[in-house]
Formats: sequence, structure tokens, C-alpha cells
Amino acid sequence: METFDYVIVGAGSAGSVLTNRLSEDGTTSICVLEAGPRDWHPYIHLPAGFIKTFHMKSINWAYQQEPGPYTGGRSIYAPRGKTLGGSSSINGHIYNRGQRQDFDTWAQLGNRGWGYPDVLPYFKRLECRIGECDDTYRGRDGALTVTTMDWKDPLCEAFMAGAISLGIPRNLDYNGAIQEGVSYAQRTIKNGLRVSAATAFLHPARKRPNVDVRTHAHATNIIFEGKRAVGVRYMKGGKDGVAVEVRAAKEVILAGGTYNSPQLLQLSGIGSPDLLGSLGIEVRHALPGVGEGLQDHYAPRSVARVKNIKTINELRRGLHLWMEALKWATTRRGLLSLSPTMVYCFWHSGETTESSDLQLTFTPASYKEGVQGQLEERPGMTVASWQQRP
Repeated sequence: METFDYVIVGAGSAGSVLTNRLSEDGTTSICVLEAGPRDWHPYIHLPAGFIKTFHMKSINWAYQQEPGPYTGGRSIYAPRGKTLGGSSSINGHIYNRGQRQDFDTWAQLGNRGWGYPDVLPYFKRLECRIGECDDTYRGRDGALTVTTMDWKDPLCEAFMAGAISLGIPRNLDYNGAIQEGVSYAQRTIKNGLRVSAATAFLHPARKRPNVDVRTHAHATNIIFEGKRAVGVRYMKGGKDGVAVEVRAAKEVILAGGTYNSPQLLQLSGIGSPDLLGSLGIEVRHALPGVGEGLQDHYAPRSVARVKNIKTINELRRGLHLWMEALKWATTRRGLLSLSPTMVYCFWHSGETTESSDLQLTFTPASYKEGVQGQLEERPGMTVASWQQRP
């Protein structure tokens, strides 16, 4: 049985960064288990490929949530990355930090080291911000490239002008001193290609001899000796593969994401005794709260028809698409270099609100009603609205 200092479950955003940092110590050995394949698929790296990866089950867990009273009895689709880079390899590549007040509130609740002044140096360290910004809040030398949307669109400009007319200011950097305002979105795009956690952090780490990254390694449970986690059992070759165990001399690190990390804990006997008992899982450590308390930010989409100007709906068809493909191939610009969201707007629901509790996003495109990821045939534009603290 193989033994490493660290066994990391999940090669997504957290797992990629942890692998890079831990492997800087050449005396430390790391094994990374990723249930999905390598991030080789071209749609991962083509920015507009998100519209394809959104439903590609080969690199997407494609979870379907259980219907419930809070969603009107509807089942909500929940895509999650299943490849190197995790969800950072299939998402809309928008770069948006958490709000300053959220971090400060965590610290005030007793979580020392989580206040905004504590986390800001790490935000700065990880990014390579290209473009105008205040270096007090932004980093220039990190591995994750952050650029601002370079596509200027008349509909986007009109939306921002409308926001300004309502008293919402233009903000050139919502990841800087102040989040509130409206602006073009910032993205993890470099030279027309996606910058995922894998390309920024994991692939450089894989060149080191002390890193072993295993794809198609479907973790099934944590191995314990008493109360100590000492390894991971996984299926080599995927969920129907051969059972293999790998040991950790120092730590087992769960980096499977919001859904998969608590699921693995539960499968290993850590969680609510009532739930585990109902599933026939032996309780190793009673810990109510594991896998509970998730709050999602559901966003209604408001769509309007457009006249006298082309939207993305038309530009992605026929000769227009071929011309855009040629433009991307020769300049790395144009339609295929875009993100699903073009404009970000943060604001507050009342004058007494201490920080922005509303978020609006705008794009000069529209999707088929009740369908995620399929553009309409007719010209349209979309505003989606989020309540930041549901």
C-alpha cells in the first residue's frame, strides 16, 4: 500500500492551490485524487465553451437537486466540475471576491484570521491583475491572471448608462476598495484562453517529482484508525473500477467542493446519526451539520426582446459564427472569447443597508425559457438578479 505525506481528494480550485503550495517543500510527498479525467477537452479552454461544458457529463457531475417547497417543487440543475481544475474548468470564468463585511463578520463571530485585513494578502498573492487598479487591493505577480472584459457592446453600455441614471455609479474595480457600482466583468482569461485553477496552480506543481496526480480516481470513503484519518479508499478507473487504498502519513485533505466533501464525510460515517442510520451507514463520529445548511442564490432571469441591433443570439449562427471562429483563431478575440455574463452590478436594497445585498448581471443574449445553456433564436438581452444574503 502506497503512503504519501498528504492525500488530497479533489483537484479543483482548492485542491489545485493546496497541491502547489504543499509541494513547494521538496521533502513532502502529495497524492491528488480526481474523479474526473484530465482537462484536455478543447471546450474547457475556449472561453465560450462554457455553453457546452455546462451539460457535458464526462467532465461535469451534472447534479440534479431534489425538488422542495422553497423551489416551488422544481428540481434545480447544479453543474459541478469533474476534471482537473474542478468547477474552475467549466464555469463562466468570472472573478469576484467575497465582500469585505462578510469576512469581518466571520472574524467578529470568533473566527480569528478570517477578517478582511487577514485574507487580503492572500487574494493579492494569488492573482496577476492586468489592467487599471489600486495595488493596495490587487496583486500583480500571482499565478491566476485576471483581466477585464475587452468586448465593448452598445447594449452593455446602455445598461450601465441606465444604472448610472438611477444613482448607481460606474466602478472600474469591484474587487478593489468598494464593491458597489456597475462595470464590465472581470474574468480569469489570458490571451483568449481560460485560466483555471489547474492551469494556474496544478499543472506547474505536477512538474515536481513529489506530486502524484491520479485521474479517474473516485473516492468512496476515508480510512480511519480510531478517530484519526489515515488514508482514502478509491475506485481506480472510475466508480466501477478497482478498489485501491492510499495512506497519508500527515493529513487527509478533503477538497471535493460544497457537495462532494460533505458527501464523502457522510459515506465515511461522519454526520447526522439519524441520516446515516436511515442509509445504513455506521456512525463513526456523530456530527450534525455535515451536509446541511446550504444556502443557494437562485436568480430569476428577466428577458427583453431587442430591435435594430444584433445580439449574441444571432452572432453565434451561420456565417457570423464562422467569422467569429476565424477572428478567435487569429486574434484570440471576439465572440468565442466571451463569458456568459458581460456586466456586473452591485447595489443595496435600502439606504440603511451597510453593504451591497443585491447583484445584477447583464448580457446581450437570452436563453430559452426553462432551459439553461441554450440561446434563443430571436434577438434578446437578459438581466439576472441575486439576493446576496438569502
